[in-house]
Amino acid sequence: MAVFVLDKQKRPLMPCSEKRARLLRERGRAVVHKRYPFTIRLKDRVEGDTQPLRLGIDPGSKTTGLALVREDAEDRHVLCLFELVHRGFQIRKALEQRRAFRRRRRRQNLRYRAPRFNNRTRPKGWLAPSLRHRVDTITAWVNRLTRLAPVTAISQELVRFDTQKLDNPEISGVEYQQGSLLGYEVREYLLEKWGRECAYCGDTDTPLDVEHVVPRAHGGSHRVSNLTLACHACNQGKGNGTLDTFFTTDKGLKKRLKANNLSADARQERVQCELKRPLRDASAVNATRWVLFGALKATGLPVTAGSGGRTKYNRQRLGIPKTHALDAACVGPMDALHHWQVPTLTIKATGRGSYQRTRLTRHGFPRGYLMRQKQVHGFQTGDMVKAIVPTGKKAGIHTGRVAVRKTGSFNIQTEQGAVQGISHKQCLLIQRGDGYGYRLTSSIQPKGGAGQTVA
Repeated sequence: MAVFVLDKQKRPLMPCSEKRARLLRERGRAVVHKRYPFTIRLKDRVEGDTQPLRLGIDPGSKTTGLALVREDAEDRHVLCLFELVHRGFQIRKALEQRRAFRRRRRRQNLRYRAPRFNNRTRPKGWLAPSLRHRVDTITAWVNRLTRLAPVTAISQELVRFDTQKLDNPEISGVEYQQGSLLGYEVREYLLEKWGRECAYCGDTDTPLDVEHVVPRAHGGSHRVSNLTLACHACNQGKGNGTLDTFFTTDKGLKKRLKANNLSADARQERVQCELKRPLRDASAVNATRWVLFGALKATGLPVTAGSGGRTKYNRQRLGIPKTHALDAACVGPMDALHHWQVPTLTIKATGRGSYQRTRLTRHGFPRGYLMRQKQVHGFQTGDMVKAIVPTGKKAGIHTGRVAVRKTGSFNIQTEQGAVQGISHKQCLLIQRGDGYGYRLTSSIQPKGGAGQTVA
């Protein structure tokens, strides 16, 4: 993986190889400027010749691929690969929890409060916080990489997912305007679909509830393919659990199935056959693609858009494995891609902590309190540290993201797992926390080669 280089005035120069960066440091001509991504700063040089570099972007709902390539006519030479892991689901979950806490406080022993939602308007171009996070994070890393390398152009995969064709590849014509509920209400549709019986135990002479097969707490949606009918006992027994856990552990369900002479495996298979894959990821990409395109154009660099089909064609023609980072390197027109077997730096968005200093129960009542200060002995949660433990059960060198405690006994999240109870006296700061976690993975070898984590 190439090393970013800055001149004496912190202006970007052409990236160099790891060997050259090591020689520059040994000769005293450069110092380490940043650890992730690894950047050196020259002490005896101002400006220099550069070559055209292109930053490829493959936007995704959960992971976005970034690739920095050097262009030589129609050929591309990969310098760096990145995979940016978003935290949109965590943001949505946190907002839902905050909304529930506020609702409890407002409704408990308080006078009636008139609704205000009709008076609130959303500005043009508004996006949900979980979607805005994806656009802002990608834009932030584009700006960061342009400060570390002389990027001259940007390529974005501007893909649009046809959600109806993902459900039914044969759909065409007027069928686009006729969904699965054409002529039905939801409950009547489910009653006819499931034969007016409980989808789990098969009971018929009992009131039936509309039930989410994949619970909302586990990412389930309100799509009709995720809804079914269940008796009150099955609905309460399943709760927020998964389908497999419900059919294997619920004793009441087993008794009801035995009374109705039904097989648990057959009933579970029937429910699973009616499920369809969720379209949340495709919807997130569709909602943010043009907003991201506008944000990239605002950087002042020329932005070109490529289709997903062209990216797939380039990748298959050159025999390149499918990863988010390599897809970003294959965006747009190109003849060849060289040196793509470089390690990938995985960048996981972790946030910068929380203003909330009180931990609450599921009902919104306090259950614990956090310390008011964020720094302990000069360290803060999220910093990258290197701990050297000479003796004991935890002897060795541990490098990773630190979680501080008021007692001075820290936890370090390494690539091999969490190491608990490390004294602050044994920790050495590598890089201040910037809201991201970093992990370097080895290159993917062609034709079945396995990538592995490297230090």
